[in-house]
Amino acid sequence: MAEIIGTDGTWTFDGGVLRIVPGHGRGVHRLRRLLGELAIPLEGLAGVAVESGPKGGVVRARLRQGADPLLQAAAGALNESSDPYRLNVEGSRTSVAEYLVDEVRNSLLIEEVGNGPVDRYLLPGPDVPIRASGGDGSAAFDGESVRLEWNWMAETAKKNAGPQQLPLREIASVELHPAIGLDNGHLRFRMNDGAEEAEPTLDPRCVMLWGFKKEAAAAIALAAAVVARLPHPNAVDSLPNAVERAAVERPADDDATSPPEPGTTPADDHDALLRRLRELGDLRKEGILTEEEFAAAKQAVLRRM
Repeated sequence: MAEIIGTDGTWTFDGGVLRIVPGHGRGVHRLRRLLGELAIPLEGLAGVAVESGPKGGVVRARLRQGADPLLQAAAGALNESSDPYRLNVEGSRTSVAEYLVDEVRNSLLIEEVGNGPVDRYLLPGPDVPIRASGGDGSAAFDGESVRLEWNWMAETAKKNAGPQQLPLREIASVELHPAIGLDNGHLRFRMNDGAEEAEPTLDPRCVMLWGFKKEAAAAIALAAAVVARLPHPNAVDSLPNAVERAAVERPADDDATSPPEPGTTPADDHDALLRRLRELGDLRKEGILTEEEFAAAKQAVLRRM
């Protein structure tokens, strides 16, 4: 098992799961604490890397597109302090971080995990019930419906509409816009009824966000909790045409190994493994694979032969 303790929390990798446990210090962003421990299965990772930083290093995990409802909901709303897939490490621990990164990379290589999009969420999303406050009201989600309530700062249109109870089965999507500078943000729930949307300040299905850190963290977490329980945007049944379905179903890597077709013989499979060995040898010659990575991948192929 590989483990690295950083200033924002602790990452451990056991060969199949990358676990991220947030720290408890005052400097740890509220969103990280709200999310709690995250367990990323190997198949949900596209890569991981160590980068140099001003006071040490930064470990970054890159997830496959569509694997995480948090990233799907946040849509760019995460920054360096709130991003749970970013870990600051002290200079004295960068070698340990590099070891963890090597272990993840080797496992991705051995298991031949692609880096293309997926058609289902591989992380469960935040726990429910969950609540978020905004500038003109609040939103609460219990796993089955979203309830919106308004405070004295809400516009008359929202007050007249009264509290909103939005069943999950009737929610089409979640729109999250963070507050930037002096511009307010909002958390909007789009419904399947196709009703015309009003301005965010007047829309009774939209809570305004005024940019407070506590407010933003809870709104992102609640949005992710709802998104995690909606149909996946890449699900084959939800894609509009065969071309898009094929793009999701086909592995992103050209050399990704596919299950044997019906009627293939063991000899056919043996030939495929031999080709894989030759490909690994070429990658080593080109310097893409280190000797250690090549040896680990070679052993994995030989075991299958």
